[in-house]
Amino acid sequence: MASPQIDALTQALARLPGLGPRSARRAVLHLLKKRETALGPLLDALNAVDETLSTCGICGNIDTTNPCGICADPRRDARALCVVEEVADLWALDRSRLFPGRFHVLGGRLSALEGIRPEDLTIDSLVRRIEAGGIDEVVLAMNATLEGQTTAHYIADRIERFPIRVTQPAHGLPVGGELDYLDEGTLAQALRARRPVA
Repeated sequence: MASPQIDALTQALARLPGLGPRSARRAVLHLLKKRETALGPLLDALNAVDETLSTCGICGNIDTTNPCGICADPRRDARALCVVEEVADLWALDRSRLFPGRFHVLGGRLSALEGIRPEDLTIDSLVRRIEAGGIDEVVLAMNATLEGQTTAHYIADRIERFPIRVTQPAHGLPVGGELDYLDEGTLAQALRARRPVA
């Protein structure tokens, strides 16, 4: 039987996304067995992040600097702005290395059921960023859900007065996907966004 401190550590890890009680127990056992090579460096890394963690005052990214590394990078195209729902979306898009511009994190999406209104998101600061000038294109990279698309349409309406291009990533068939496994919504979107064969 484990001590209360080890049980507390296991329970804390089990609350992380993707980890259940069994995975958390295995992780704790690994950390305890490899105390010098795994537990110590993990504690050091967690403490370092905890001491320096901040939210970027420009885009809303979570980083250890303010402004974040993306906003401070002079190689980024300041004329292109990609709007995402959450920081996880920003990190996923940035990992792809396909978008050369900057980002704006809304902090969620509009949802009448959850009571999330436009003033609960960072839409006003997005409009101020566009109003300040220097942006040619805004990519509305919302999730392909009803709430995500509602949020995208709301933002598009709010910024239509600006002389900018408003775009959205294509939705449709995933690479390697088989048609008979896809839902009707994905198939319909893929057919609407069809293009000539190259």
